[in-house]
Amino acid sequence: CSRPQKVCLCPFLPIHPLKVSTCLYIIQHPAEESRVLRTVPLLAACLPSDKCKILVGRRFSEDRYPELATVCRNPNTLILYPGAEATDLEEVAVMSSSSCIMIIIDGTWSQAKDIFYKNSLFRLPRQVQLKPSISSQYVIRTQPTNTCLSTLECAAVALTIMEKNKSIQETILRPLQALCSFQLQHGAQIHHSKEHLLKNGLYNKPMPKNKRKLRRMELLVNNVKI
Repeated sequence: CSRPQKVCLCPFLPIHPLKVSTCLYIIQHPAEESRVLRTVPLLAACLPSDKCKILVGRRFSEDRYPELATVCRNPNTLILYPGAEATDLEEVAVMSSSSCIMIIIDGTWSQAKDIFYKNSLFRLPRQVQLKPSISSQYVIRTQPTNTCLSTLECAAVALTIMEKNKSIQETILRPLQALCSFQLQHGAQIHHSKEHLLKNGLYNKPMPKNKRKLRRMELLVNNVKI
């Protein structure tokens, strides 16, 4: 896990990489590389190297990324990104009988949105989303809403659905739970979602002057899906 011995997460990782047929392509925003408490390295440590490929960048053209272009044109490729055009992943899994490739964008919501809409390749695969059925256990980082998940959590849930194996989610979440526990023991604070803070009058930062951002915060308070 490349962490100091006192906070080593290796005991919480699977002894052998998980056997999965689904291949993940993690499209990582460059800003995530500098974050200390990233979840993608933990995800990669749980899976075989050929089943978890990480590409870092903001712009992905067909000329510079021919392999990715081929992946995006593959009829068995899915991209995990919520929206009006996205199909529930569980519905896709029921109808799927072959192994698939799944693209997941790693970054803040604004960074993920920028990557998704400014790269035409990512609108070639079928768009899928997860049901908002669980709350994030990544409690040391603030999420926009109560049902927003970290990249590792999204991958864990998605793989569990596609592989039809509930133990996968439990195994992948174990190092994340340990990471949060270690950080809380060493002075970190639990971060409630922005939605929770706004609804309970606990949001202590100045409200944004930008009308679009202010409108998004109003939607959060009023339980409107954004």
